[in-house]
Amino acid sequence: MSATAFTLSTAAALAAPLILWLTGFVPRDTADRHGATMANVATGVAWSAFALAILAFAGYAAGPGFGSGQTLNLFAIALPFGIGDFAVGVFVNAVTVIMLALVSLVGAVVTTYSRNYMAGDAGEGHFHKWLMLTLAAILTLLVSSNLLMFALAWMATSLNLHRLLLFYPERRAAQMAAHKKFVFSRIGDASLFIAVLLIGASVHTLDFQTLFTAMETVEGPLPMGLEVAAWLIALAAVLKCAQFPFHGWIIQVMEAPTPVSALLHAGIVNAGAFLVIRMSPVMSVSGGALEALAVVGLVTLAVASLVMLTQTSIKVSLAWSTSAQMGFMLMEAGLGLYSLALLHLVAHSLYKAHAFLASGSSVDGFRAPALKFKGGAPEAWHWLVAFQGAILMALIAGFAFGVDPTHQPALIVTGAIVAIATAQLLLQALVLEDNARLLLRATAIGAFVCFAYFGLHAAFEQALIGSVRPAEAMGGAFELWLSIAIVAVFVGLITLQHLFTRLHAPLRQAIQVHLYNGLYVDVLVTRLIVRLWPIRQSLTATPATA
Repeated sequence: MSATAFTLSTAAALAAPLILWLTGFVPRDTADRHGATMANVATGVAWSAFALAILAFAGYAAGPGFGSGQTLNLFAIALPFGIGDFAVGVFVNAVTVIMLALVSLVGAVVTTYSRNYMAGDAGEGHFHKWLMLTLAAILTLLVSSNLLMFALAWMATSLNLHRLLLFYPERRAAQMAAHKKFVFSRIGDASLFIAVLLIGASVHTLDFQTLFTAMETVEGPLPMGLEVAAWLIALAAVLKCAQFPFHGWIIQVMEAPTPVSALLHAGIVNAGAFLVIRMSPVMSVSGGALEALAVVGLVTLAVASLVMLTQTSIKVSLAWSTSAQMGFMLMEAGLGLYSLALLHLVAHSLYKAHAFLASGSSVDGFRAPALKFKGGAPEAWHWLVAFQGAILMALIAGFAFGVDPTHQPALIVTGAIVAIATAQLLLQALVLEDNARLLLRATAIGAFVCFAYFGLHAAFEQALIGSVRPAEAMGGAFELWLSIAIVAVFVGLITLQHLFTRLHAPLRQAIQVHLYNGLYVDVLVTRLIVRLWPIRQSLTATPATA
């Protein structure tokens, strides 16, 4: 890794969040008096931040290349007890520039959408002020060179988002959802801060680049301090990603303006996965913490995928989808597949931003006449042929990109997931026995998906060499059972989707009611939170007085 340097990439990475902070620090009264002007300025600044992110990406790629790290610290303050320094600066590697470009693009699109969406609203200027501050905190989180600075930006992101979630504080549902998120976020903040202190006490540095260098020679088992830190980081990621059973708040924040939902689901909620990827030097050596992430992610994926199918509200269905996708992402990270987790993060952010901003148009799709297949229900031989064909395509694609089953068993599991999804596509085509053209098209699309999946994984894996530490193989019976459970869950989900429509009406309705209500888990969690941490008036203050 390179030494501290002032380069094009570090300068651009420093400037991107800085211009957002300066815009967000416009006095409240000024922003409220000039709402339209504030919206125009915010849009211009957001796109400027995206341009700076692209400049940082290009400068980094044209410099030492992917795999090296660059740090620029503006100043540092020594901390007591030998835990290192608190520094204000930027750390640029492959993960940084990819995430910086992604989040700044989503932020610019959301800000542009907000300019028309919030036009004429009494709180238009105030909304854009807090939107800029939220985006600034997110970008600061991405580029931080210091663990303590990272933790402070992590907390600032949550607190700024809290203001946006309570943009309409008179709505009781908004109050409760924001309060639950507030409670979980404070627990996550405490977990992360304690983890940072434990890492500093164990390694005697809070600098990311120095930490990565120091951890290169560390093999498991980890010292107690680092092991506890890894579990606390996993807890912070689970809470940030709204994993089961802490998922209720993300389903209920729809009372906020649509741009806030888009920014939350396409950007901020992904911070949990980013945390695990960024802290890979510590997480990769702690097998237990990664295994726990994989299990929690798998459980969340299974529950959220089933509940999502029963929802009648488009936004609520998208929210459940986010929880499921976050589970999938953490499961990938828990398996040590950081490149796939980052690829998933990028794809999910772009998709979910579009899905929320275009959610109003989605109604037309539901109103359109549904296509009815003439082939009837799939038979046993349809399932057999579909799965055999899909597995064959996945194997060919995997071998084409050099996947070694003996060295990458976790990747084989995710490849099986792709095969299962492809089998679903082939199954629909096989039911229509008289439509050979549709079957040929489905086969071509399935092959493209398999090759694109393994190809993009290979590209991201190559890009992240030197920026993440590969996870140690789990080994043993746990990895085998976890792999079987993952494949079984995905096969079960597809099977249940087909069987659900064939159940007798009373049984189907009974199951649907329970799933529609999320198995009532969030009801119990809400009651517990309200009893232990009641809603305070200060948390529900109006934006003008907050």
